[in-house]
Amino acid sequence: MISEDFLHYVWQFGLFNRTYLSTINSRDVLQILVVGVPNRDAGPDFYHAKIKTSHEILAGNIEIHVRSSDWQKHKHHLDAAYDNVVLHVVYEYDKPTLRSDGTIVPVLELKNRIFPHVIEKSNYLLQKKTTWIPCEQQIGSINKISIDGWLSRLLVERLEHKLANINECLTEQKGSWDDTFYIFLARNFGFKINGLPFEMLAKSLSQVLLAKHKQTPLQIEALIFGQAGFLEGTFKDEYHHLLQQEYQFLQQKYELKPLNISIWKFMRTRPQNFPTIRLAQFATLVNQSNHLFSKIISTENVQEIRKLFTKIKSTHYWQNHYRFDSDTPTFSNKTLGKNAIDNILINTIALFLFAYGKHMGSEIYMDRAIELLENIPAEKNAIITQFNALGIKYHSAFYSQALLQLKNNYCDPKKCLTCGIGSIIIQKK
Repeated sequence: MISEDFLHYVWQFGLFNRTYLSTINSRDVLQILVVGVPNRDAGPDFYHAKIKTSHEILAGNIEIHVRSSDWQKHKHHLDAAYDNVVLHVVYEYDKPTLRSDGTIVPVLELKNRIFPHVIEKSNYLLQKKTTWIPCEQQIGSINKISIDGWLSRLLVERLEHKLANINECLTEQKGSWDDTFYIFLARNFGFKINGLPFEMLAKSLSQVLLAKHKQTPLQIEALIFGQAGFLEGTFKDEYHHLLQQEYQFLQQKYELKPLNISIWKFMRTRPQNFPTIRLAQFATLVNQSNHLFSKIISTENVQEIRKLFTKIKSTHYWQNHYRFDSDTPTFSNKTLGKNAIDNILINTIALFLFAYGKHMGSEIYMDRAIELLENIPAEKNAIITQFNALGIKYHSAFYSQALLQLKNNYCDPKKCLTCGIGSIIIQKK
């Protein structure tokens, strides 16, 4: 199966027989001097290419199609943006290629020139349907140095992919890094299952408002549980009633509108990760923290950053409760566990150090983000476990994050042609 993506790959890496090349329409001798730079935007597929014919050296763009008739089908013959194409590279020639002014574009046909093993291996990877990843039979034979290099690129790619969400929120928060960080940190407290409700909560309770009540922990907890919707209705607990009274006063004072309690999910969540426990811990963090983002970007030591979260524990009430009106016989401080802290360090702290460094044009913060990930243990999840079973084992979050990017953005959509590992497999004879 020949696709344009495959032909782009073949052209970029020169995976075809270049001996006795000639243009098919004029039978002119052809030599490829520079294949050009891939274009990810609209316009010809490769820029700044250079070819040599028997008459002259031509510099310009390259356009690639499966059939030469696709040029007209895509209406390039009417588009002056394609007039600087010096070579039309196709798998099969079936029709002359003309520019908008009627002049002929030289055509190179790759049919019967692409190396057979390249076609065979790419088809094998791209057409497999039964395996976890297309190359699971071959990935174990790839040189570790090559895999390390590719994963290093994927880690940076993963961080850069997440920048769009930060930049969008930064705009909403009128350029305030502190407020943007607060919102993302809140989201992280909810993990995936309650991340969105936590984000909505943070957006409904500004740091400025909360700062006015930091001398009174009860009011901080009342604001957070009240806004989350947990103080509606009637309960037996005296503590719940106390929070309810505090919130009703503050709700009127600040004209607050609580979230609907139904957005919070308890199902398929362990008790220590119940949203009520996470909200209590978040209330403690808010109460204890001043200018947290400034502390993060000024702290160089990983352990020092970790300490900012290890001291967070729930208030006395939550030591023997997981939900309101439902006590438990066992007392527990319900501090943030190591895995929860690692999750915050990976998905919020490292990300924001990288984003801030990118925004400020400072490699110091970007390098600190990378260093932080190198010093955090690899996550434990189904994807990492499966890679371990295939012999791809790493011990830091630097590589586990990269493996998640590999699986989700290359293996699942079968982008083997643009994957560093897939490329090695396809080109290997």
